[in-house]
Amino acid sequence: MSKRALVFPGQGSQAVGMGGELADAFTSAREVLEEADDALKDRLSRLIREGPPETLTLTENAQPALLTTSIAVLRVLEREGGFDVSRHAEFVAGHSLGEYSALTGAGALALADAVRIVRRRGRAMQEATPAGTGAMAALLGAELDQAQAIAADAAAETKLVCGVANDNGGGQVVVSGAKAAVERAVALAAERGLKRAIMLPVSAPFHCPLMQPAADVMAEALGAIAVAVPSVPVVANVTAAPVRDPETIRRLLIEQVTGMVRWRETVLRLKEDGVTEIVELGAGKVLAGLVRRIDRDIEVRSVGTPADVEAFLKTI
Repeated sequence: MSKRALVFPGQGSQAVGMGGELADAFTSAREVLEEADDALKDRLSRLIREGPPETLTLTENAQPALLTTSIAVLRVLEREGGFDVSRHAEFVAGHSLGEYSALTGAGALALADAVRIVRRRGRAMQEATPAGTGAMAALLGAELDQAQAIAADAAAETKLVCGVANDNGGGQVVVSGAKAAVERAVALAAERGLKRAIMLPVSAPFHCPLMQPAADVMAEALGAIAVAVPSVPVVANVTAAPVRDPETIRRLLIEQVTGMVRWRETVLRLKEDGVTEIVELGAGKVLAGLVRRIDRDIEVRSVGTPADVEAFLKTI
């Protein structure tokens, strides 16, 4: 028997106009945008539709914008096609910020709470380190153990923080930390014959110990909102294991701020649990591409436009 998982993209997938066709075509998508605007007391929907890109890309804007776009897609599937997460999916998961979208989609978080808390998360992550002091780099052609060794050596040589932030799979591992340490990691990657290592255009060193101030903010913020039992298990970023207990979910979301995103392991765990189809909901096709590189046997599709919605609903 085939099983389906829904996955939700993280920061980096945002683009001006994302979800625009869907909002033009479906009242249910527009209602999600309006609900997010009301929750934030801000015109997030206008920023999503019109930009400018440099404002949309700011962490405090990109995170609620991506979550809102993903939930708009899901709401259309539910309202227009009778899709039900609890009946038509066995698991949900998201990449970093996308974990909040996954929890919202599975009913563990209310949309209004979710957009407010990810805006706070974005600001806290941005403010955790002084501008220009942190950095991230993608090590291409690296396996996790290689990247961990490079990060550890760069940290030891510079006496600064450097560690693995994302194990994205398919030979793509991201390191994060103090700028000088990450630059040293890039140099070490070249010395050790990795395919390529590139500094990433990010505003802060996400998913490393330098984010502890943001984790402290999120501990307070998450303690103030309701977390319900999700309708299906959520495969958590920091453990790559399914979870449904609300208090465990809360704890793992706090740990996620400084912890590694285990995306490769997440996909492999989904396959181990019988998932044969992974459906990405929201902006772009980043996760679909990563899944294909991790395991070619898993059927993958991305749903973000009216045409995508129509095609997907025919399969359920």
